[in-house]
Amino acid sequence: MNFMRTVQRAMIAWSVLFGVASAQSWQPLRHQPPFQTDATLLLTDGTVMMHEFATPNWWRLTPDKTGNYLNGRWSRLASMQSDFAPWAFASAVLPDGRVIVEGGEFNFAGKDFDLGAIYDPTTDVWTPVNPPTGWTYIGDAPSVVLANGTFMLGAGQFANTIALFDATTLTWTPGGSPLYGNGETGWVLLPDESVLEVALDAPHSERYLPGLDKWVSSGNTPDNLVKYLELGPDVLRPDGTVFATGASGHNAIYDPERPDANRWAAGPDFPNGDDIADGPATILPNGNVLCETSPGYSTGPVTFYEFDGKKLTQVPSPPNPGEGSTWGRMLVLPTGQIMFDVTDDFAIDVELYTAKGNYKKAWAPTISSAPGAVTRGQTYPISGTQFNGLSQGAMYGDDAQMATNYPLVRITNGSTGHVFYARTHDHSSMGVATGTTIVSTNFDVPAGMETGASEMVVVANGIPSDPVAVTVQ
Repeated sequence: MNFMRTVQRAMIAWSVLFGVASAQSWQPLRHQPPFQTDATLLLTDGTVMMHEFATPNWWRLTPDKTGNYLNGRWSRLASMQSDFAPWAFASAVLPDGRVIVEGGEFNFAGKDFDLGAIYDPTTDVWTPVNPPTGWTYIGDAPSVVLANGTFMLGAGQFANTIALFDATTLTWTPGGSPLYGNGETGWVLLPDESVLEVALDAPHSERYLPGLDKWVSSGNTPDNLVKYLELGPDVLRPDGTVFATGASGHNAIYDPERPDANRWAAGPDFPNGDDIADGPATILPNGNVLCETSPGYSTGPVTFYEFDGKKLTQVPSPPNPGEGSTWGRMLVLPTGQIMFDVTDDFAIDVELYTAKGNYKKAWAPTISSAPGAVTRGQTYPISGTQFNGLSQGAMYGDDAQMATNYPLVRITNGSTGHVFYARTHDHSSMGVATGTTIVSTNFDVPAGMETGASEMVVVANGIPSDPVAVTVQ
């Protein structure tokens, strides 16, 4: 009996991590969404929150009872204010588990491009958020949650203006002015808690130092990454380097450990005239960066590559990748798979990508303190190391942000093998690559989950910790 349960758990774990797909392959969701897809976010209860293109509407994808998103089901969430139907907007999951959405390059329900709203998943309620004082346009703005949990937002239209958000009072404070305009740029959170930006004013880059509320020069990229007044996404890798992709087809690598003042080196160019002039890329559990490219701005055909730190390798593409990289969106799931969808009016086909290889043990979260028994409906603390992962996860830039650098708690029942996610909130840090520093969060045990002997892990960017035993009462 115990042997059979062990085999069952192993099979379920394999299914959760890899579905039934082979390496470097795509699988369509078995239940495709009943709406035109757009930007996605991962809620801290393990469900996926997706925007319906050109509307105020949002939807939820819930994985099946084994934790497999391939068989997940869609349900409708509350809508934002009726005059807020954005496309290409700023967004983030905050440390308390709420979601903030700001601005939009287009607003299909009105003329205002400075609207915002915050969503509480515990009540399924959106609350409007006023823009920063003096801002009449937010547009397709960059944003990031700083290591201390503060949401930082940039103004669109190439302005060198930022604002810092107080999630308790829903108010804004002006921040230090960037050296260069932050239009069309992306922000990358680094392990030292600074934020890196490749400037549209090529070949410059800069960093934001939160402790000083100040931007400083961070050297020049070897090649011009800008074209069509666009840039590509920038992804932090487990070795601490940033792979910065270019709309020009050139790429660059930022290495904070380089001894010289200019910490940039040339990266490999995309083959065949491909580039990422707007478009998605994401860290994979194996440490590679998955990139969607196309030859020119918003033109096909689309090609996917993995970057392993030295070279680019072409990998399969999904069957309906859109007409250019600018339409793609990616999200890192707790299973380690990558969810991909296409925005605008292209085919509705949400796919899951399974990469080849696996993560290194040193990259995984570790649990140092956790309850041995929990009661349904109650809240408990849990602490350990690397709860936020080594990277923000999937990146795009100014048009979409879908970071997943926060801990999820996954509990698997030892008898049935059924998987439950306990909503996490109030993380002690939103920093990446926090090393041996102890960080913590709180988790709410689902009121309807199964009782009995179970295993619990913390997951960050699709990489789980070793399990600890827990009894659900």
